[in-house]
Parts: sequence; C-alpha cells; structure tokens
Amino acid sequence: MFGWFLNAAYVVFLLICSPVLLWRWYALGKYHSGWKQKLWGECPVPSGATGPRVWFHAVSVGEVLQLQQVLAQLTQVRPDVQCIVSTTTQTGYEVARDKLKIAHVVYFPLDFTWAVRNAIRRLKPDLIVLVELEIWPNFLRSAFQQQIPVCLINGRLSDRSFAGYRRLKWLLGPLLRQFAFVAAQTEEYATRFTALGVEAHRVNNTGSIKFDGVQTDRSNPKTRELAQFLGIREGEQIWIAGSTQAPEEAMVLDIYCKLKKTYPLLRLILVPRHPERGDEVARLVTDRNLPLIRRTKPEPLPENTAQHVGLLDTVGELGACWGLADIGFVGGSFGDRGGQNMLEPAAYGAAVSVGPNTKNFRAVVELLVQGQALHVSRTPEELQQFIETMLQNPTQGTGMGERAQKLIAAQQGATARTVQLVVDQIRK
Repeated sequence: MFGWFLNAAYVVFLLICSPVLLWRWYALGKYHSGWKQKLWGECPVPSGATGPRVWFHAVSVGEVLQLQQVLAQLTQVRPDVQCIVSTTTQTGYEVARDKLKIAHVVYFPLDFTWAVRNAIRRLKPDLIVLVELEIWPNFLRSAFQQQIPVCLINGRLSDRSFAGYRRLKWLLGPLLRQFAFVAAQTEEYATRFTALGVEAHRVNNTGSIKFDGVQTDRSNPKTRELAQFLGIREGEQIWIAGSTQAPEEAMVLDIYCKLKKTYPLLRLILVPRHPERGDEVARLVTDRNLPLIRRTKPEPLPENTAQHVGLLDTVGELGACWGLADIGFVGGSFGDRGGQNMLEPAAYGAAVSVGPNTKNFRAVVELLVQGQALHVSRTPEELQQFIETMLQNPTQGTGMGERAQKLIAAQQGATARTVQLVVDQIRK
C-alpha cells in the first residue's frame, strides 16, 4: 500500500513538472532515450558471465567516472564478477558505455513499484551498490524484500542533503538501517549517516575515491591531442575555466579581456558544465569580438591562434583538458550549485582557484586550502587578482601545484578499501 502511495505522489509530481520537462525535451534534446527501461524497468538482460552480479548505480557523469578504478580493481580481485552499471541521465549513460567497457550499462528505473520490480527481476543482482547517495524508497524496499543486500560507496551528505534527509528520517531511517554497509568519504559524513539510522558498526570512513585514479601526466595522448586542436603554443600561459555555469563564463571573459591587454601570452579555454550550452557560451565569446576555436565545430586553425578563446563543449574531455592548465578556475562555485570537482586540475599541478560556494566539496577544499594548494576567490575582483598574481609570478603557481599533488597522493587508497568491502560482502 505504501508503495502505491508513493506511485501516486510521483505521478502528481511529474504532472506538475511536465511543462518544464517537455520544454527541456524539445528545446535541449533531453530525455529522448531509455524510456522503456525508466518507466517499465525493461532493462536488457545481462548475458555471458555466470559469477555474482554486482549492480552499481551512478546517477550521472561524475559518479560514472569514479567507477572506472572501482570496477578495474574489483574485476582484478574477482574476475568472475559481472558488473552492471545504471545511470539516470542520458549523458551519464553515454559516458558509461564509452568508459566502462567491462560493464553491462542500463538506465535506472523510475521509482514506480512496477518499474523497480521488473528491473530487479531482469537484472538479478546479488549485490546493489549505490555511488555517493541515491535513496529511492520503492527501489530499496523491493531489493530488501528480495533479500538483495544494498550498500553505499563514496558516500557523502552535504549540509543541505543532511537537513533534508533528517526531516524524512521517519521514512528513510528504516531503509538505511538495512544497508549492508556504508563507505563514507569523511568522518563527518560517517557521523551523519549514523545519525540518519545506519548502524554504527556498518559505517566505514574509507576516504574519497575521487583522490584515486586522477591523471597527473600532462603528456598523455588525449591532452596532447587537445593541445594540437586548440593551437596551444609553447610559452603561452593557459587559463582554463572548467565546469562553469551561467553567469561564470561572462565573468571569466570580462576578466580575460582586461588581463589580455597586459599579458599577451595569456590563453583562455572555457569548458561549460553542460555542453548543450555551447551556442550560448560561443555567443558570449564572439559578442566580445574574440576569435573562437570550438570543439564541436572544428575549422582549420589560423597561423596565429594567440587571440583565440577555446571552447570545449563536449562530454568527457575536461579531465584531459585540465592537463593544459597553468591556472585553473573550477566553476559552479560563484552560484548556488555548491562547486565542482577541483581535484583533477590540482592533480596536474595547476594553480587552482574556486569561488566562495563549494559546500559540496567542503572537506576537499579545507584540505587543499590548509595545505596552501587552493585559492578561494570570494568576488570576481579577487579572482582577477589571483589570475594576475599567477601570471606575474609563475613560480608561485608552480609551488602551489606541487603542494596540491603531494596532498592528493597522500590521500589515495580509498578505492582499495572500498573494493575490499564489496568483495567481503560478495563472499557472505
């Protein structure tokens, strides 16, 4: 009965949101695929391997990329394991198909009772592993009713999420108490999961797997290919603004136009968080009479690219692009998003700055700031001052990057600890 009450609530919610969803479907090209899987749980049935099936759920691109090293280590320890990966977004699905070749990739069903039951029946997992946090009551109830253990890896609870889940503790507490284990990113997050109802002996502080698997080699083939495409020349000072959202691109371009007059070797590369905003960001560049090199619309490079702004409006290439950066700005931090992952540019040894709102990465920011390996710019003026300081004193930026690399190396190992918990659970 409770499951059908949730079904009704979901239907009402979808009806209320339908105008927005339809507009995003039509104008932005979203939600065009996977509807049989999402609405009815008609996930393609895995074939081949006869060993235990582990179903990993990664909401979108960030969580999918985190699974690369987890799946690699898991299948090395247990080659008989068949990995299933589900995602919610179309972009996440496409990245999973591209990056996780060893996995059977599906769309995650919407939390209707019939969809989740059908998906579980077809996929027949021996273990379900949620990445970071994704709690859907009907899905979890169905898994527990079929005696399938559920666990959470790389778990985190932001201030906002924790406050919201506490208000729903009456609903979520009984579900969380049934989790086989929770692998939390920090001790603070571990304490929060316990407060929500997870039994203390099942909560582990494994650290963040985001520290593992980060690229540090600037000469990797993908980074070299991007350098060639963008026409990067030796001696140029490369500033990358990555994972940006509106109005951060406009802010960055205004700073760039001011600094370019004094620092002619400065090059800017923009990488918006949502590639579908490519046309919008391209107009911001051309409206300022700046020449543009755009990844999705390649043209022959001019002889001199010194004035050109690069626009990387693609999925899955930002990680390699950070390898070009002398200076990095990680977006989503001047708005209300709560920041984006700053570990990738830091691991390459770039001098990195973020805006004032990084609540989603608070522990990482505190670690890097305390180690003098990250700068927090509280205003656009402070960001401009930081960029100019790095341009005037390149050795200062180099030192900042070296400290970041050492800090990240010291934090690694969470993947191995997490995989061991998964392997131990499979054996039970």
